[in-house]
Amino acid sequence: MVTFPLSRWLAVAALSLMTLSVSAQVLDRKTLSLEAANKIIAGAIAEARANNWLVDIAVVDEGGHLLSFQRMDGALIGSIDVAIGKARTASLFKRPTKVLEEVAKTRPGILTLPNGVLMQGGVPVVVNGQTVGAVGVSGVTSQQDEQVAEAGIRHAGLAP
Repeated sequence: MVTFPLSRWLAVAALSLMTLSVSAQVLDRKTLSLEAANKIIAGAIAEARANNWLVDIAVVDEGGHLLSFQRMDGALIGSIDVAIGKARTASLFKRPTKVLEEVAKTRPGILTLPNGVLMQGGVPVVVNGQTVGAVGVSGVTSQQDEQVAEAGIRHAGLAP
């Protein structure tokens, strides 16, 4: 029978406890890949073209950071920041910007959200109940912007 000194057992026990506490502090999160973001963009462009709309399309990760962006030829330059803002807002607040726009009608305090774009056209991408990013579209009516965003999500196979 092999015996180990008590100090060695204590070192192994301490290392085991440290490993447990470290793993308890780490979360497993999903995020959109660049490939998925570009599939969303492709689907959104196809929807916009099918309707003869010119739009700006932004896809962000779960933290609201830009992954991919396209401005269709002739789309409004002023809509660039709006599309990015819609995507960021949808991702950070984990809901379509349409919902926030509606809330603002009865709770105007929501208008003070820093960098929030409370206009329909931002749609979160949700996978297994977890927001992994969002799409923002700007350039046509708000309802049409949302239609383009949702088409992009469907095209990528990420619709609920």
